[in-house]
Amino acid sequence: HGKTCTTSMIGQILVEGQMEPTVIIGGEVDYLKGSSCLGKGEYSVVEADESDGSFLKLRPKTIVITNIEDDHMDHYKTMENLLNAFCQFVETLPVDGKAVVCGDNDNIRYVMSKVERQFITYGLEESNDYVAKNIHYEDSSLVYDVVRKGETLSRVSLRVPGNHNVLNSLASFIVAHECCHVPVPSIVKALGKFIGAKRRFETKGHVAGVWVVDDYAHHPTEIKATLKAAKELEKHRVICVFQPHRYSRTSLLKDEFATAFTSADEIYMTDIYSSGEDPISGIDGHTIPNIISEVTHQHVNYVEDVNDLPAVLAKVVRPNDLVITMGAGSINQYGPKLLALLEEGLQ
Repeated sequence: HGKTCTTSMIGQILVEGQMEPTVIIGGEVDYLKGSSCLGKGEYSVVEADESDGSFLKLRPKTIVITNIEDDHMDHYKTMENLLNAFCQFVETLPVDGKAVVCGDNDNIRYVMSKVERQFITYGLEESNDYVAKNIHYEDSSLVYDVVRKGETLSRVSLRVPGNHNVLNSLASFIVAHECCHVPVPSIVKALGKFIGAKRRFETKGHVAGVWVVDDYAHHPTEIKATLKAAKELEKHRVICVFQPHRYSRTSLLKDEFATAFTSADEIYMTDIYSSGEDPISGIDGHTIPNIISEVTHQHVNYVEDVNDLPAVLAKVVRPNDLVITMGAGSINQYGPKLLALLEEGLQ
């Protein structure tokens, strides 16, 4: 989680700094007018994909690890295999290479204890080399101080919300400052321009006072962070519209899903997007709604057919609502359909 945004932020810093990097991102960004560019400079910024082990084919000079969690078990089968893969990934670094890692994450700390490579830690906890402090909102901007071993280096102002983006930008700051030697004022200026990647808290439109956003979050940690950020933004009623992704993920992480939606004021959920998987006995679209109801006592509005969601939502939304469609399947198509229905209602 955070790979696309962190890659995008590092890319924007280097592009804005006239360093002509090659950038390859798993999402689209405005400053590239797409997802990649071929540069003439010395740096290449690449989003690595651990989901199928293909990140082990890369030979980086610098690595960023934002977090390690129990995901992609369809490929790894066990947490031990996943952690071993990350150990191998760090060991692809040359001896003079460097890893920039989130020290708040237990699994990352375990991996770094098993490998012999230089690394810099960042996070919200005081034990890290770099710490984000004094996090707060000023108007609609998210502001924090970059502190390195007790020394405040700079204040950063972001146009994207949430502590997860504080961490993503802090990792990007470190890479640019420590590894690419970009001047701090240039880093801060570029981060202040970053408006996000496609399908990462992406605004789809505003109609009749209703703000519709789409986000790729499909793992419980991503969902919780995104909804928390949405709730902190302004005084909106946050309506989460979630499409579970894969039977295997739903089965493996159902207990984590139970508490992932606590920042939402209203929850709408639809059937599982299989992504080509065969069904698993006892796992269906009701699995997550049922466990949410049991654990947090939140009511989940279950709409089995995803095609029915826009019409259902159009009847309940009101001015100042923030509607977030969320998931890795086809759910991103339905925010625009809701907006179209709301437009029709104004005519």
